[in-house]
Amino acid sequence: MLRKFLYIAITKRLCMIMRIFISQLFFFLITLTTVTSQAQSEELPNRLFKVHDTYRETTLTQRRFKQKDILPLIAKRQGNPLYKIETVGESFEGRTLQMIKVGNGKKKVLLWTQMHGDEPTATMASFDIFNFLEGKNDGFDDFRKELLENTTLYFVPMLNPDGAERYQRRTMQGVDMNRDAASRQTPEAVVLKGLVDKLKPDYGFNLHDQSPRYSAGRSAKVATISFLATSYDYELNINPVRERSMQLIVGMNKILQKYIPGQVARYSDDHEPRGFGDNVQKWGTTLVLIESGGYVGDPEKQYIRKLNFMAILSALDKIADNSLTKEKRDDYYKIPENGRWVYDLVVRNATVKQSGKSFLADLGINRNEVSYSNATKFFYYSKIEDFGDLHPQFGSQEIDATGLTIEKGKVYPTTYKNVSEVSKLNALSLLKQGYTYVRLTPDSNTRALGLYFTTTPLHVLRSGQAAPSGTPGLGNTATFILKKGAVVKYAVINGFVYDLDNFATGEGNGIIE
Repeated sequence: MLRKFLYIAITKRLCMIMRIFISQLFFFLITLTTVTSQAQSEELPNRLFKVHDTYRETTLTQRRFKQKDILPLIAKRQGNPLYKIETVGESFEGRTLQMIKVGNGKKKVLLWTQMHGDEPTATMASFDIFNFLEGKNDGFDDFRKELLENTTLYFVPMLNPDGAERYQRRTMQGVDMNRDAASRQTPEAVVLKGLVDKLKPDYGFNLHDQSPRYSAGRSAKVATISFLATSYDYELNINPVRERSMQLIVGMNKILQKYIPGQVARYSDDHEPRGFGDNVQKWGTTLVLIESGGYVGDPEKQYIRKLNFMAILSALDKIADNSLTKEKRDDYYKIPENGRWVYDLVVRNATVKQSGKSFLADLGINRNEVSYSNATKFFYYSKIEDFGDLHPQFGSQEIDATGLTIEKGKVYPTTYKNVSEVSKLNALSLLKQGYTYVRLTPDSNTRALGLYFTTTPLHVLRSGQAAPSGTPGLGNTATFILKKGAVVKYAVINGFVYDLDNFATGEGNGIIE
């Protein structure tokens, strides 16, 4: 009897221990699976970032490409079973608008780029994404399989090819297409509205570029990427469609902070009844607007292109596996708003002499792009945009001019026949003597070019062009010198700074007026 009792007691004890063991093992496996899943999810953006150079479309190396440059990239994918390529309409000038479909999943995503002709960063990134989707045996095969089985992607690259031809924001008609969703006076807007009606996409990506001078909040940091979960009414209501936009943006912001910390911003969500983003959201598609801004040292936006590649693919991953629903929509409002607090160059605390009196002033200078060579290239033309107390503002580049006096430079007395002769001058020697301007002879052949540039760090005046008078100030071309006593310490030529004690002999950014 005792033996039987002991047997039963031991058996119960063993069963209890086994149940505890199985329970703990089950909990461990669930935890391990969750941690592994999170690690894999966190790892994907970094892996995409590292692999971008492998899939970067090498025929697109600068921003000012035209439709003729991307048509061969689309044509070479004709017949590839991965894609379905369809002509969906024409621009005002008759250029074909094409849509590239990839994937067969239930969740439909419509992505369009360059509805503003001078906003091409996401167009470059789209062709990088196509190259990536064609890859294999690189560690991403499972990701591609999941993405293309769970989503169907519809890309419309370069929606405004007429604008891209001229590298201008608006269409050939002079209409801002992103303000044409309601009346649809442009054929390009009619095409986009037709695609939204036909496809009824679950998600949309409205892909833009913005000024490189937006700041991330009230800070010195340039907004490299900005987002907007567009509002579908004036009351800024949030329904499930818009909430998903916010969640997706929150997830993308977390990813981007690792690469551009403090340089992600968001637009004010004021409702724009003419805007495509606002209306597409109202029509039932979860819409994310992405703006590629500026990044110091990246004028052709090649690093920002890489961020687009990584961020868009990572967002599509969150759509494919529905993990975006884990994000908290309130975190969207923690992203700082776009601000206007950054100039290209700020000169601080310069001593200004006017009418026999002296005072301190700051100068805010921007370098503006001027197109040439059929808008395939550009040079900079810089202006003094603000003058006075700029302590709330910042510069992507700054000079502390404390103890330095600002003066306009002198005109060198010798005239020259052409820019080639000017390029042979010892620019450093002239600048140290306070000469910032050189003049061309009346028979110079540069007059037909209008405003133009030179790689010599001097300001070239055509015959008859008067040199600026008085102290450099608001609205003037940003050419001047900063002196300490009688010694010129800095020359600013066309908004670019030359330290005469550490003079760089590389290419300059002079201007011809």
